[in-house]
Amino acid sequence: MIDWPYSAPDVDLQPDTTVALALTGASGMPYAIRLLQCLLAARCKVWLLYSQVAQVVAAQEMDLSLPSRAAEVEEKLSGWFSVPAGQLRVFGRDEWFAPIASGSNPADAMVICPCTVGTLAAVAGGLSDNLIERAADVMLKEQRKLILVPRETPYSAIHLENMLKLARLGAVILPPNPGFYHRPDSVTQLVDYVVARILDQLGIGNRLLRRWGEAAADA
Repeated sequence: MIDWPYSAPDVDLQPDTTVALALTGASGMPYAIRLLQCLLAARCKVWLLYSQVAQVVAAQEMDLSLPSRAAEVEEKLSGWFSVPAGQLRVFGRDEWFAPIASGSNPADAMVICPCTVGTLAAVAGGLSDNLIERAADVMLKEQRKLILVPRETPYSAIHLENMLKLARLGAVILPPNPGFYHRPDSVTQLVDYVVARILDQLGIGNRLLRRWGEAAADA
């Protein structure tokens, strides 16, 4: 079982970093919520985007109810994670005046987690039919860090071709494939493995898991 709420994460502070986090309708919502907690604990400014299907997945996988109104989600999550007003901003899928919609005010990095293969295809094709797709397009054109966490198996040739195209454009393709060398004894530790790798890509120091070559804590 996944321990919810998650324990406080051990992360380095990054108060001058702005990260856009987009939740789409693939399975893997525990990764996204743990990542959000870690980013807020690091004192990053977070711009949160979510799709309608992500609301369904959050309820199914975590019994987590995300209201339809962005302002209500912002108030709810800010209260859960005890962050000051303004650190977490939540935007609706059609909120075109959000900062992330323009290259004049991009985030330092963006993570789409979990990322549906449909969203991946839309980003690879340069579509901007909603704020998530537009924000990803901005990150690519402004040459900012874009991390996609596609949760699908098996991958078709179409999926792989889209990933290759995005990788060649500079995006990071980070499938949520946990390792086992740290001898996990809970699903939560498997979640932390993936989240730690995302934080590594963002340059945020963290101690969510024992690293390869590190001695066990009880050694």
